[in-house]
Amino acid sequence: MKKRRLLATILSAAMLATSLVGCGGTGDSGGAGSTGGSSGGSGGTEGGGSSSGEVQEITWMFWDDLNATEDLISLGYKETIERFNKDYEGQYHVTPVTTNLEEYYNKLNALVAAGETPDVFIVSPGPQLTDYVEPGVAAPLDDYLNKDGWKDTFTSDAVFTQQTYDGKIYAVPLNTAAACCFYNTEMFEAAGASVPTNWDEMIAACDKLQAAGYTPVTISAGTAWCLSMVAGYLCEAEGVDLAKLADGSASWEDGKLESACNKLLKFSDYFQRTAAGDTNDVATANFYNGEAAMLIQGSWAIGQINGQNPDFEAKCGVFQFPGVERIIAKSDSLCMSSTTKCPEGSAALIKYFTDDTAQKYTAEKGGKIPVTKVQYDASAAPKQLGYVMDIFGKAKGTFGFYNESMPTTETGSHFDDTMVAVFLKDMTPADAAKDMEEYYKANCRK
Repeated sequence: MKKRRLLATILSAAMLATSLVGCGGTGDSGGAGSTGGSSGGSGGTEGGGSSSGEVQEITWMFWDDLNATEDLISLGYKETIERFNKDYEGQYHVTPVTTNLEEYYNKLNALVAAGETPDVFIVSPGPQLTDYVEPGVAAPLDDYLNKDGWKDTFTSDAVFTQQTYDGKIYAVPLNTAAACCFYNTEMFEAAGASVPTNWDEMIAACDKLQAAGYTPVTISAGTAWCLSMVAGYLCEAEGVDLAKLADGSASWEDGKLESACNKLLKFSDYFQRTAAGDTNDVATANFYNGEAAMLIQGSWAIGQINGQNPDFEAKCGVFQFPGVERIIAKSDSLCMSSTTKCPEGSAALIKYFTDDTAQKYTAEKGGKIPVTKVQYDASAAPKQLGYVMDIFGKAKGTFGFYNESMPTTETGSHFDDTMVAVFLKDMTPADAAKDMEEYYKANCRK
């Protein structure tokens, strides 16, 4: 396999970072580059201040602006940080470093390259996490998880599967979400459309919605991962096997990807007219503002939908993407920098995101599935969470986002871009299959 350019860049940056500050002083909480200031101490112990008596500053990086967002999950993270800062006042202080999802990894990598890796940062499992584990940017967390029974609070060791490398855990999951089809029950009823269980029924429902004057589907087709999420389900329905494609025992040109792309093109006939230019936030707003009947998105959208339009919850149904038996699932996770000068405080902060208070909020307010054994009030949780839990219970398994399930982040990005090219009709389905096969031969197979 060819050496990954991003990985090589991060490795060089990580080597440089070992000699630089990993725990800055208090800075502006609104900007992605705001690590600022000098170190407030070197180390320290959990439950006790630094040896110098100074407050130790911890930087925490996330892909949403905590001071501007109405997303309920993000607001829950803000509450967790405020609670941590209050409980550890005079000992530790957390400064959020925020940006947006589209720019997050570029800005995180820039900080790594500058030797200013945030003490704690969020990352998606799979190749994106690998990019920080292999060069030593992320620190193993086993010693902290095994202390005081923290690891035993999680539902099972299985939640750490995608965060484990060579027997060591490098990230802690915060919640579990699934990619589902959200739908406006009032629009479906008015159009005489039924919840689809297979592909033909999905097209029939779209036809009825369109005939009734509704836009059937809202999506950010220009945001590659959003379109890739739909393409991933269509590939799953066609029987695409990513493991066999990676080892060369299967070919992208076997007709399965081409068929999935043809279905994607058919489905795109029902997207909003501005799909190519709409951001993910705009596409989601189209749904909760009643401008489209369906939104295909991760269940993290529950917090965004209900935060922006609480009244919409009553008419927001959820169903599994039709024609597949497995569902796309993922859990965002927190890593700790290997160069942090506040390891105990950073670990304590990560632990706060998985304590009972935070995990109850995750379910009861945010509508995501907790990763711990916490008991929460299901009647207080958003109705959509119950629908998602039902989908999980009936599914025959899970699989990851396609762009996070391929050999490297570059490979996932290439797939995403290829799907956008198909949508824009810059590439035919057959050409897309040929392109992916050639890319795999050149970059992913030994």
